[in-house]
Amino acid sequence: MANNISRRDFLKGITAGAVSVGAMSVIPGFTAPAAAEGEALTPAETLKTLDKIPQAYLNPQLDEAEFRTADMELKTLFSPFKIGNVSLNHRMVKSAAGSAAYLAGKTDELLQYYFNLAKGGVELIFVETIDFLEIPESGEYDAETLEYLDKLVKGCAEYGAVLGYQVSGFGMGENEMTVEEIHARQARMIQVAEGLYGVGFKVIEFNCAGFNMPAHFLSRFHNTREDEYGGKSIENRARFVTEILTQLKADCPDMTVQCLIDCIEENDNIANNPTIMTLDTDVTTPHTKAFMIEEGIAAAKLFEKAGCDSMHLRIGPLGHHVAQFAADLYFILNGVEGATGFGTQYDFSRNFQGAAIGNTSGCGIALDIAARYKKELGIPVGAVTYMDPAHAPDFFEKALEDGKLDFFLMNRPLTVDMEYVNKLREGRIDEIAPCTRCLHCHSGSNEMNAMFCYCRVNALTQRVMREGGPATYEIPEAETKKKVMVIGGGPAGMEAARVAALRGHDVTLYEKRGTLGFMLDFAAMVKGPHENLQDLKKYLIRQLEVTGVTVKTGTEVTKELIEEEAPDAVILATGGLRDTLEVDGDVPVIDIERFMFDETGDNVIVYGSNAQAFDTALWLTVHKKHVTMITPNTADELDIQQSQHAKRMMTTALYALGFNAYPESSIKSVKDGIATVVLETGLETQIPCDAVVNAADMLPDTSLLDGISVEETYAIGDCAAPFNIALAIRGGNDAGRAV
Repeated sequence: MANNISRRDFLKGITAGAVSVGAMSVIPGFTAPAAAEGEALTPAETLKTLDKIPQAYLNPQLDEAEFRTADMELKTLFSPFKIGNVSLNHRMVKSAAGSAAYLAGKTDELLQYYFNLAKGGVELIFVETIDFLEIPESGEYDAETLEYLDKLVKGCAEYGAVLGYQVSGFGMGENEMTVEEIHARQARMIQVAEGLYGVGFKVIEFNCAGFNMPAHFLSRFHNTREDEYGGKSIENRARFVTEILTQLKADCPDMTVQCLIDCIEENDNIANNPTIMTLDTDVTTPHTKAFMIEEGIAAAKLFEKAGCDSMHLRIGPLGHHVAQFAADLYFILNGVEGATGFGTQYDFSRNFQGAAIGNTSGCGIALDIAARYKKELGIPVGAVTYMDPAHAPDFFEKALEDGKLDFFLMNRPLTVDMEYVNKLREGRIDEIAPCTRCLHCHSGSNEMNAMFCYCRVNALTQRVMREGGPATYEIPEAETKKKVMVIGGGPAGMEAARVAALRGHDVTLYEKRGTLGFMLDFAAMVKGPHENLQDLKKYLIRQLEVTGVTVKTGTEVTKELIEEEAPDAVILATGGLRDTLEVDGDVPVIDIERFMFDETGDNVIVYGSNAQAFDTALWLTVHKKHVTMITPNTADELDIQQSQHAKRMMTTALYALGFNAYPESSIKSVKDGIATVVLETGLETQIPCDAVVNAADMLPDTSLLDGISVEETYAIGDCAAPFNIALAIRGGNDAGRAV
């Protein structure tokens, strides 16, 4: 395949293999598991007609073929424009989120991270709040910090990029502050902005969204003051910010200033739980105090008048922080699109004033809202939340062409592939690593998930230059060229083959099935299109072509074949094994790979509590099955393979739909449609059960390496330590670098 494959051809390939959320379809490359002799499988095509719960029809999604077309030339996307005094050659801006916040201290890792974004074609890069970057209250940086900042600014400038900095003002207490304390807080934010402008940051962004103090002043929900900064008028509520803007423009008239706001708010925590980052426990009708589009436009006009040069817009649920900048999280559940994370569900035809785009799996959710701001303002308007032109080229190009907004704020797509802009400009869209929208990149709330504060697809992000991680972003050339055999065509094996080939090795990848990425196909059928797993498969396969890996499908590797091929190194990535589940009684036990095709009856026990088990439970629940989860694992281990954000959406939605999970429990027997379950307390309970789906944790299996004569061997992914795609790709990258 030529490197200059067209966007149209590539997107045709994606949409042809996509899964519609509203109507499950067959994926090319996925073959339903073979039926036993004399047994009939449900044809996959009939999955389209299976009846679903009412929640599945509340927010119907477009088929991806309807909005992921790629027929337009990206002329507007790659056209020049200005934000204040900063001139840019395209409309993609790196937002201040999810990157350097996890890069501790004045490290080479932090420098290289931003240099790579600049080198990859990003021309305006916002850095989020990092304490050491902010000028001390004494008014002077120390010599070491000045030297470091000089390296950061000049290093990005070498590639044509300028830096912006986001001043956040985290913290609440706006209602208890005296006017003098307000002025002191404003003065400190001005000092930080001017300090960074003085060392070369060209744009300063004020975060007036989320749970930051400027946002609380703007909000009728939070701001209960009675004075000139209080909630009686939009002018009063905007005053905290407008006074900062006025002073900055007086002190530094050439400084470019951007304001980030929640362009619309919506209530999600209908119980008004005071623990959800709000101190306003006396507010009994929070929905009536949500920030409306009209208020946001009025505030933005005041900001513009005070000197703001551009607006950064995102939607603002009142209780769920991550959904404020990653609102596509609302679409992560296949069949319960709009799940809020509180056990409720949005109706996008009504919630958010009916103005959010609710039928594209979160892609460009705020575009139509931004258009209303753009119509009323004279300054550039940008918006965030899965603004990914490579994902849906025509969709985003047309938004710019129609004047809905001026630029896109992007984070995850650029973190996944730091060469994103250059590849898109050069027409190499099929070589862009896709964001799978899993939210592993955002900080964890428990010890296990905190280990996954890096990208699922890019094995380097937040790992490189750290203990146990790769030494460099660059892939080093191999000192000695080796013949490398990679066994297994899943994510781990394809990543290992890609990296090993880039190092100069002679790599052959073997897969016993007739297609690569088999389990990604299966996962896409269960999960739907939101996580872009078909895109990930196509990207990895394309990388094998680009790097010159020899691929042999339909070839099961034996020890004899290994000896015959006599490789210098073997990388085993064959996946794990799932233990046989034996249940005393007369109930069918269905392997997880068959659960969509075999008859389950109405009452289903899912045995296991990993991410696959939860995806299975959701699919069955959406298809009107009564699901109970029985697992030997602890409560803390439920769904631990997913990011804590995905886990939250999954568990709250399932419990609201009548699902139950019993940790540290076992199935004693199933007879006459009733399962006897031994609970963690030692007590027994009885549960209706027509079938059991075996979704138990997988077991490692490296037996193929036993006794072979090859000295250099690696076991990666599920065959070594079953867990998830993130660890599989990480293992593949590490093995490819080590061989």
